[in-house]
Amino acid sequence: MPELPEVETVRAGLEPVLRGRCFVRVEQRRRDLRFPLPERFAERLTGRRVTRLGRRAKYILVHLDRGEVLAMHLGMTGRFIVSKPGVADGCTLGEFESEHGKDAKHDHLVFTMSGGAVVTYNDARRFGYMTLIPERALEQDAFFAGLGVEPLGDELTAAYLAKRALGKKVDLKAFLMDQRIIAGLGNIYVCEALFRAGLDPGKPAARLATKTGKPVPSAERLAAQIKAVLADAIRAGGSTLRDYKQADGSIGRFQNELSVYGREGGSCVKPGCRGSVRRKTQGGRSTFYCAVCQR
Repeated sequence: MPELPEVETVRAGLEPVLRGRCFVRVEQRRRDLRFPLPERFAERLTGRRVTRLGRRAKYILVHLDRGEVLAMHLGMTGRFIVSKPGVADGCTLGEFESEHGKDAKHDHLVFTMSGGAVVTYNDARRFGYMTLIPERALEQDAFFAGLGVEPLGDELTAAYLAKRALGKKVDLKAFLMDQRIIAGLGNIYVCEALFRAGLDPGKPAARLATKTGKPVPSAERLAAQIKAVLADAIRAGGSTLRDYKQADGSIGRFQNELSVYGREGGSCVKPGCRGSVRRKTQGGRSTFYCAVCQR
């Protein structure tokens, strides 16, 4: 499953071919992806101009004139293939599953833009989905209502973490993975942020707050490291753990900078630490951590 940095990288890759352009033609090759596509989907998109692209959690948001938003989620295997005039082969934005390749039988939607670019949505497993939402009702929509704060936004502070963690018995890993608390933060970057902050993923989340709900120093470290690890990953074009590629077709580079994720048995990279990276399962997902320096 792509995480926030990978989704942001795909959004940035789509922006130059979508922003300011109109949907000249929309070819819809099936009625549904993970969920049914909206009624008159192709008709409602055709002729609309893209005013801007945004992101909320792991959703790419294509804002249209006349007040609608095309919200897109990549699921596990969703990708966009962008073909430009005069270019023989299209570049692929977001390859996550190497075994599925670019088989055209999984090309479910084809958008022809006024600038000449053709954007094809390919999704082998069809876990991705798209919908059209009135812009004024975006935050109240079922997909977005209840989402927590953006991890790269100003709302994610030590005080916010302490307030939400007060009295919580759930472990730190589960706390950070709860999309109602922080939207878009996934397994890879939770492991990395906890390592950077020196916090044990299995300890109670309540440790981030005093009895009166004030943030403790570890909450300050954690808030800062969540932002730092995500920013580092976006600058590197995301993490390529299978076949994820960024906008120009090159692989993401952040996997080369991972300190704990996927490094079970490796030596801890923190200077002076003699520990090694361990793996355990929490909430059905692998957690990678150093038992020596994460306390």
